[in-house]
Amino acid sequence: METKEMIKTLREKKGLTQDQLAERVMVTRQAVSRWETGETQPNTDTLKLLSREFDVSINTLLGSPRQLTCQCCGMPLEDDEIISREADGLMNEDYCKWCYADGTYTYSNMDDLIDVCIPHMAESGFTEEQARAYMKEKLPKLDYWKRYEELSDDGQFEAFKEKLIQEINDLHIEGMPKLTKLNALAGGYVNLEYPLPNGKKVKFLNDATTYLGNQLESEFSGERCFGVLANMDFILICTYGCEGADPELVLYKKR
Repeated sequence: METKEMIKTLREKKGLTQDQLAERVMVTRQAVSRWETGETQPNTDTLKLLSREFDVSINTLLGSPRQLTCQCCGMPLEDDEIISREADGLMNEDYCKWCYADGTYTYSNMDDLIDVCIPHMAESGFTEEQARAYMKEKLPKLDYWKRYEELSDDGQFEAFKEKLIQEINDLHIEGMPKLTKLNALAGGYVNLEYPLPNGKKVKFLNDATTYLGNQLESEFSGERCFGVLANMDFILICTYGCEGADPELVLYKKR
């Protein structure tokens, strides 16, 4: 789909007239009309406003002329839903939302990233040795790792994660093994519904937000696991069965 068709489709999907869209992105109605006929295209600043307004990437607005790839882990960014965001919500098309969340790089150690990627690559038929060798060759060629000294935060985020791990371990949750690592997890994958005493169910997370978390096998007998999720504002610990079945909230604590 070309840019002119994309803008018109997104505008109509949102129920906006040309006048209303023009007001929201600070242009004239005639400018919107010219975009939709293909006479002109929005400039860079206006594309950013349109991206925010329609909640799509600039690449999508332009008809997806580029094949986007996360410059930290190498994942193809084939869907806007997995593209990262800045702290103000604007999409950052250089990274996936697991590697860059709310303006923060979530990996400072290449080996940690590889350890997270290997189980997912195994689902595509890679052995652990093949996956590790592939990532060892691929990652150093990506922009984030080539510019690591320039882009990194001198270990501040890693220090925050270590502090958070210590806070969680200090809770001494019965049956939960010691936590040693926190990974970036997308809210949409871990936002479970917990039953309340009144029979209703509630979600505590935001599908569009990236959190820190991990899954730990329970020290008790049975097939249930502990799930740990956290960010700067809270710590959540739960248990659940296979593939998140029958979740039970163990603790929700404001930090």
